[in-house]
Amino acid sequence: MALFLIERPSPHPAEETWRRLTQWQRHGRYVPLSSVALRSEGPTRVGSVVVARTGVGRAGFEDPMEVVRWEPPGEGRPGLCRLEKRGSVVLGWAEIEVWADGERSRAVWREEARVARLPRALDAPTAWAGRLVFGRVLRGLLEDD
Repeated sequence: MALFLIERPSPHPAEETWRRLTQWQRHGRYVPLSSVALRSEGPTRVGSVVVARTGVGRAGFEDPMEVVRWEPPGEGRPGLCRLEKRGSVVLGWAEIEVWADGERSRAVWREEARVARLPRALDAPTAWAGRLVFGRVLRGLLEDD
């Protein structure tokens, strides 16, 4: 599996950074040919399913992820969201962590991913691509209004 980590400072308080990073539909704005939707009803919680779709028409795939940990920041503790990938194309997990830093905060995106049926020799390029793509996602979510 390709493990990668991205860390970014945020100009926002922890609660606002958390809100921005867990607005799943906004993630698709920063990944070409991609959209993201919350398949479950109501607010995000343990058991919610988030689906990222990449591609055009039939030439694409879905990456369903189940929220298995949902702990918004508060009471002096960081926020942590863990998603387990449940699809047949992209395997692994992702974590979003938000730490308070005075009036600002710090965001950490940690992910272990593997594309099914690709040799493990491609793990390093997969991690490089993940850092590039999700670095862009983090930057966009934290900077855009």
